[in-house]
Amino acid sequence: MKTSITIARVLVGLLFIFSGLVKANDPLGLSYKMQEFFEVWKLHGLDDWTLTLSVVMNAFEIIAGFALLLGWRIRLFSWLLLLLIVFFTFLTGYTYVTGMPKNCGCFGDCLPISSQTSFLKDLALTIMIAFLLWKRYEIRPLLPARAGNFLMLLIIAGSFGFQWYTLRNLPVVDCLPFKTGNNIMEKRKVAADAIPDSFAIRFIYTKAGKEYEFSPLELPADLNTYTFVSRKDKLIRKGNAEPAIKGFDLKGFSGADSTLPVLSLPYSILIFTENFSVPLSNWERAFAGVYKTARAKNIAVYMISGQPDQARAEMASTVFADLPVFTCDNTTIRSASRVNPTVYLLNEGVVLGKWAAPGFTKAQKIIAGLPVQTVPPVSVPVTTDSLQH
Repeated sequence: MKTSITIARVLVGLLFIFSGLVKANDPLGLSYKMQEFFEVWKLHGLDDWTLTLSVVMNAFEIIAGFALLLGWRIRLFSWLLLLLIVFFTFLTGYTYVTGMPKNCGCFGDCLPISSQTSFLKDLALTIMIAFLLWKRYEIRPLLPARAGNFLMLLIIAGSFGFQWYTLRNLPVVDCLPFKTGNNIMEKRKVAADAIPDSFAIRFIYTKAGKEYEFSPLELPADLNTYTFVSRKDKLIRKGNAEPAIKGFDLKGFSGADSTLPVLSLPYSILIFTENFSVPLSNWERAFAGVYKTARAKNIAVYMISGQPDQARAEMASTVFADLPVFTCDNTTIRSASRVNPTVYLLNEGVVLGKWAAPGFTKAQKIIAGLPVQTVPPVSVPVTTDSLQH
């Protein structure tokens, strides 16, 4: 029995620590996933709390996992873990049964798993945690009280501190399609070996007041005695024929699509700002250095914002007042810019680097080391006036 308790503690503890760390690497990712659930449940009033809930939940998973491994306050944490896993099981079960949202985001974007796998995983964890709760009086702390308390204080501080760092400086491990080294142009395409969705065609007919459904091979010989009602395509197998990057269609003031001209430039700099919840004054000076250095190198700079009109108004009195502003799908902006704002350096659409505001000085130094472009950005052949400096 002691061996069973130890195995369950290690499995549950490590899994919770891993799950918490993966999501703590990108707290906004879980925040957006919570908003998807709230949208399904029509609880939009809770959207403003999702980031706080995300940070607390991620920290708790890490803390609870270590507490279980160390046997620290096991009576309290065995109950808390059971309550948490019952809640998780409800969420994953809901996603599995309804298909909404597509997945629960249990391991963030770094390890996407199906809703069925998530649900089965949580069922197994529920059984193991219930077992540990039953045997909680047999679990002894691994460390003396003072040492255990000190270590857990460090773990608590670290679980929140790590998230504070990632929320200011971008995820430490980038698992999103806009990560450094990726070609945005290629990621906008469907993979050559992608599997399309498979559908079964069904025809709906009525006869003598009754409704009948047939596949093309099941149509009756006396079909002319039936009345056609409709046709439907029933999904029988979900494929993966979707590009990694969707909605990256850059449109300026005129509404023309300027995506390809921008991604075709030898070098270009994009600054993503979903909104101005972080005031421009907080990062204006740092970005001004990036902008001036880029202009000295004849490298084009563009802003991509979910609020283009406000962006133009905010920049009107700055040194980058003439910065062209594009907009695109807001979900895409959130994926590209986990920290608001985020600067990208591109080489013909390939991401050479990305930095949040604390890293703008580093970005400026890298841009300063690039060769001067022989053709100024103003000469780029485009179809929209929003690309002109």
